Amino acid sequence: MKKVAVKLWRIIRGPMQWRVLWLWHSKFMVGVTGIVRDGEGRVLLLKHRMWPEGRQWGLPSGYANKGESFEDTVVREVREETGLAVKVGELAYLKSGFKLRIEVAYEALFVGGELEVESFEILDARWFSPDDLPEGLQELHRKLILRQRP
Repeated sequence: MKKVAVKLWRIIRGPMQWRVLWLWHSKFMVGVTGIVRDGEGRVLLLKHRMWPEGRQWGLPSGYANKGESFEDTVVREVREETGLAVKVGELAYLKSGFKLRIEVAYEALFVGGELEVESFEILDARWFSPDDLPEGLQELHRKLILRQRP
């Protein structure tokens, strides 16, 4: 049986193999977070409308679109939620094991723009010193902010 399976697999090379793999394996959404810092070492935090009451402060976050790199997701989400431009840096966090989601976070540097909140999803956006983070900050985001100081 194994020999037959191997022969069949070798016959269906190329796009057909990808279709079989796509059907066989799990599909995941990818939640992407940006740890956005400015030149003074402050971090950008947003008050998210849809997050649980009392835990609404957090880093800019969103889901990757089909075909979008995770770095591009950070840039897009920050721009959409705040109007700011960022340059994405190193990977800071990767977590799998959720039922249908993977979480990814990148360091990012503020490079320009004026802070404007015109998003349905965001109630407020502010720069905070890592030493003076707000109450109601997501615990994982607190850990990401404090893991490394530039």
